[in-house]
Amino acid sequence: MNYLSVENLTKSYGARVLFKDLSFGINKGQKMALVAKNGTGKSSLLKIISGLDTADSGQVTLRKEVRVLYLGQDPQLPAGKTIEEAVFESDNPVLAAIREYEATITDPNKAEHMQAAMDNMERLKAWDFEAKVKQILGRLELKDLSLKVENLSGGQQKRVALAKVLMEEPDLLILDEPTNHLDLEMIEWLEEYLSRDNLSLLMVTHDRYFLERVCDEILEMEDGRLYRHKGNYSYFLEKKTERQENESVTTDKAKNLMKKELEWIRRQPKARGTKSKARVDAFEGIKEQASKKVDNKQVEMEIAMTRLGGKILELHRLRKSYGDKVILNGFDYSFRKGERLGIVGNNGTGKSTFLKLITGREELDGGKVITGETVKYGYYTQDGITLKDDKRVIEVIKDIAEYIPVGRKGSQISASQMLERFLFEGDAQYTFVSKLSGGERRRLYLLTVLMSNPNFLILDEPTNDLDILTLNVLEDFLMEFQGCLVIVTHDRYFMDKLTEHLFVFEGNGEVNDFIGSYSEYRAHKKAKEQAEKKAERQIEKAQTPKAEPKKVEKPKVKLSYKEKLEFEQLEKDIEKLEERKAEITNLFSQNNSDAEEIEKLSREMNEIVANLETKEMRWLELSEYEA
Repeated sequence: MNYLSVENLTKSYGARVLFKDLSFGINKGQKMALVAKNGTGKSSLLKIISGLDTADSGQVTLRKEVRVLYLGQDPQLPAGKTIEEAVFESDNPVLAAIREYEATITDPNKAEHMQAAMDNMERLKAWDFEAKVKQILGRLELKDLSLKVENLSGGQQKRVALAKVLMEEPDLLILDEPTNHLDLEMIEWLEEYLSRDNLSLLMVTHDRYFLERVCDEILEMEDGRLYRHKGNYSYFLEKKTERQENESVTTDKAKNLMKKELEWIRRQPKARGTKSKARVDAFEGIKEQASKKVDNKQVEMEIAMTRLGGKILELHRLRKSYGDKVILNGFDYSFRKGERLGIVGNNGTGKSTFLKLITGREELDGGKVITGETVKYGYYTQDGITLKDDKRVIEVIKDIAEYIPVGRKGSQISASQMLERFLFEGDAQYTFVSKLSGGERRRLYLLTVLMSNPNFLILDEPTNDLDILTLNVLEDFLMEFQGCLVIVTHDRYFMDKLTEHLFVFEGNGEVNDFIGSYSEYRAHKKAKEQAEKKAERQIEKAQTPKAEPKKVEKPKVKLSYKEKLEFEQLEKDIEKLEERKAEITNLFSQNNSDAEEIEKLSREMNEIVANLETKEMRWLELSEYEA
């Protein structure tokens, strides 16, 4: 069933054509993503489809009675309202019934209306929906619903707006960078939530794991044309590379290596989670290398690095608190040359504060930070820098330096040449900052950080608003960067590719150092949680007194002989699966396996977890009769 049709859509701003004669459609249950460079009109296209903007020509046709909801990058919430009022403000009768029922519980003056509210909930079958609403609010950490929305941070406001559109359950959901301002656990939950079969989706995102695991079709806008890829992110990489190979001859070495990677990808099973992310990452890098002669408009980042001495950064007994909230409690660490560190943790655990403390932007409560004399920080912050709207792009760079030293000794390039390497070409260099898209502003800010030739790079959420092309080249640059690198990011793909170990901020001043990638950390954590649940289950089983025989008034359904055998076998199977899961967890923690072995173990872990869930559900079902 077709939900949406876009026919010959064209949009321009003055002489700048964003897109021309775009046509595509979305069917019920389809999950489609739009991929393109920054500034090519992705957000504008979503707004036009949502009815928030108009096209120059063409038309958007929605099937009758199809409800569409749009969530932009910077949603606007109604001032003066609480989180609860903003979230439940809807013409959806089920949400209205839940709102009224919750009011009768919390407001003594409405207690007399309790029965009527409960009857209304029953009539609309809203009880299950209420549980779902509470799950969404809980997962997005929206606990105090009495807070006024104008007093929330930008990230909190984004989460409130996301909760609202998810609770509305529209027929078609349109999302523009939905993972921005979410912590990693929220992203993983949202990824699972959006993967449901009955949900139709159109989104713009730079999160490549999202594209890999959620989407079944990718639309690529390039050079004014639209390419449709019926598959996820790795399939998109295949087809894009094939197209580039047909357009031009590339270097033989990269071309041959790319063919091997394509053969490997084609041999892999198509189920979710079976492809090795490391190999997909490597393939992306090869694709970029092989296509350099095809696309001459890629970001180039050859920038000189200041020499780094023996002493780098030492942290001694760092302490920091805000009232009762402890960020660090006696933290020690000494950075080595070439350190590649990722920082993860839930929102509010102190990740950005940690960066400000080690760079002296915020005062410690106790302890000492010792910085080496040769250390030169390049600090990319979430907030960025304030760019004057009346400045032109080239003036922003010239205010820093007319000429910039690059990789080769004594070599330098002009501000204009540097801008060309960052995709600001020709007339684009004389564009006013006020006319730049969010991604273009980020790219310009990134340039101002890198052109200072740092040897210790600190990147706090560098991937926000950057397109995938820019991210690929930034990753290539950072892979070759010889200095120290510290990254805070919600982009799991970016984190996996560039970091070697993690600082995990657990809250209450606890920071753990995990050796390995983020994906390895998540597998380790999940296996540990499963092992703890097994131990709890065994303790509960041991502590539960055996029931005394008693007369049963009603006939009891007993297990058949075959079911008894199945029940006994299930207990044995569950125990073996738990033991094997613990073994794999131990292997992950040792971190001494090669890439192929890690891939094999990860696949086996996924199978074990799925198998355990099935067997435990059946065990519980049979145990009710057995008891």
